[in-house]
Amino acid sequence: MLAASAAQGGRLRSSRILRRFDDSVKRRVSRFLSVKVFNPLVKAAAKAGLPLFGVAILETTGRRSGEARRTPVGPTVSGSTAWIVAEHGRHAAYVRNLEADPHVRIRLGRRWRTGVARVVPDDDPRARLSGMPTLNASVVRAMGSELLTVRIDLDA
Repeated sequence: MLAASAAQGGRLRSSRILRRFDDSVKRRVSRFLSVKVFNPLVKAAAKAGLPLFGVAILETTGRRSGEARRTPVGPTVSGSTAWIVAEHGRHAAYVRNLEADPHVRIRLGRRWRTGVARVVPDDDPRARLSGMPTLNASVVRAMGSELLTVRIDLDA
């Protein structure tokens, strides 16, 4: 519900409904830019063998199709663990895919690594972003609607 505030000169202040609407609009704009502009460019660069600084390709298995699905992500790698902050949480198809089948591959640099992914709902995604590449963290903060941390335990 929207409420007028006399202290704000009759302006409308946000409520839960408006914030959710804002998140859904933000999610639609972000999804359009990702699916139609950025992801195709990054995937083409990866296919051409160009270096992807601060970006990795995450391969999941489609939960309905069973086909391999590749998504550019901005991970941080610490030892044998890769961390990703999903900007749209469980609205992201790759998150739903890895929840259905946690066995994933991730291309770090020019090398594919296998691992097991899981969502970490108790982790603080905003704190996790502080250790990630600045450009990726800034985009996720700006466009994110429901930040969620994903942990990938990489095989040796």
